[in-house]
Amino acid sequence: MSLPAVFTRLVGPRVTLDPLRPDDIEPLYAMQSDPEVCRYLLYEPRTREKVEEVLARDAAALRLAEPGDYLQPAIRDEHGDFIGTMYLDLKSVDDRTAEIGWILLPSAQGRGYAAEAARLLLAYCFDDLGLHRVYAELDPRNDASVALCLRLGMRHEGHFVEDMFLKGEWTDTGRYAILEREWAGRRGTAPVA
Repeated sequence: MSLPAVFTRLVGPRVTLDPLRPDDIEPLYAMQSDPEVCRYLLYEPRTREKVEEVLARDAAALRLAEPGDYLQPAIRDEHGDFIGTMYLDLKSVDDRTAEIGWILLPSAQGRGYAAEAARLLLAYCFDDLGLHRVYAELDPRNDASVALCLRLGMRHEGHFVEDMFLKGEWTDTGRYAILEREWAGRRGTAPVA
């Protein structure tokens, strides 16, 4: 495994993942304060003050070395505009495991940006960091995220019924995952030993 690692930037055909910047505050606030965007997230719509706090914290999170270290890079479109965020949380160094996630502005949804950004981050996880397993946990009612997991080649590993009391109701959790060898197979390359 290639740790510690310092995240800088990942570039794809239409999207770039790079660190959050102070000038991302307006679109980040629009996204994190939108009740529809937050519907399936672990938090309620956020105040501007909370988003400013989160932006400062997440912009500084660029180093992966031990469990609990995370990245929250911005997703930028082909014009360099902020359209969402990705999430990578290092869960175990010994087991070479991480969790990923994504959030997009409503105006950017349904255009393939999340899939491209997630593929960039998965390539980083497996090809650069040498991870063995990457998973996503999500609310199974979020059809778009479930469909994205399946498009990425992630397998449905579990459905935990009413395992979390969130926003005044019992909610389920779905887990999807992909292994290094499965990722390599989809790309036609051998996994790193």
